[in-house]
Amino acid sequence: MPYRRLTRFVSAPDGTRIAYHTHCGNLPEENVEWEMASRPSVLLTNGIGTSENFWRHIVANLEQDHRVVHWNYRGHGHSDESRSGDYSVATQVEDLERVTEELMRRGNGQPPHHIAFSMGVRIVLELYRRRPDLIPAMTLIAGAPGAAGSWKPGRLARLGFGAMRQAIDAVTPLIPLAAPMVRAFLASPLAYPAGRLTGTLRARAPRADLDEFFASLRRMSPEAYWKTLQGLMVGHAWDVFARVQVPTQLIAATHDLIVPRSDMEQMRRVLPQARWLLVKEAGHAGLVEAGSEIADAVRTFLVEQGIEPPSMAP
Repeated sequence: MPYRRLTRFVSAPDGTRIAYHTHCGNLPEENVEWEMASRPSVLLTNGIGTSENFWRHIVANLEQDHRVVHWNYRGHGHSDESRSGDYSVATQVEDLERVTEELMRRGNGQPPHHIAFSMGVRIVLELYRRRPDLIPAMTLIAGAPGAAGSWKPGRLARLGFGAMRQAIDAVTPLIPLAAPMVRAFLASPLAYPAGRLTGTLRARAPRADLDEFFASLRRMSPEAYWKTLQGLMVGHAWDVFARVQVPTQLIAATHDLIVPRSDMEQMRRVLPQARWLLVKEAGHAGLVEAGSEIADAVRTFLVEQGIEPPSMAP
């Protein structure tokens, strides 16, 4: 689904170019940065492998009166594959730090409101650990600070988490061999029905949005995807919540099979001051399944927290 946007890049120390996209709304492209410099900024951080159309409802809601930017992880979208081969969480966080600073430099000098989905929740929380001055507020959607259940105490939980990491590491040598079959499946008519049958996709999931997502995954480097996934299996950011002192919004879905509702509920318990929304009849693809509801909730949160003037309320 096409957007009007201006694409720019920042360079990481290893030479990897990281893409970020400023949504233009109805503005002429040559006037975008000048016209948007004084607007409140919103920075969108994806899930692993996520195509940009997942953000389309939030972009449509905010782009006319905000400076809305989304960026791409290494090996995703318009960003280069990692020139050093590094896809660790720490490196992704450093990339987000550079994008955030560039966004501030080209705008009014103020840090943006961060909106994160899925894997992006971990990345934004790690940036808060590293540079809390860059995150004045955050919306965390269908994502947890670590792998499923990593917050649970006890030896059994640690064994389960360790077994999951070992399984992912063991499969890694097979990724080049499996990639053609995975791409063929994603290109087939079976991909969408399979998602419905497994419960990963709900009835509200638009077929066109998911087809675009599958096409994006087909174009992506299997190595970039898998190494990014491996990086997520190392450590977690649950401890960051103890130091969070900025307005935070948590958005969960009732039928999310990727990020268990128990993880989102635990986030709510350890951050009781957070604004909470539970979206009904939606799964992990809630950004497209219940996009208008989520976009309205984000804008309402911005108004309630004084991040934007009440005059901007829908």
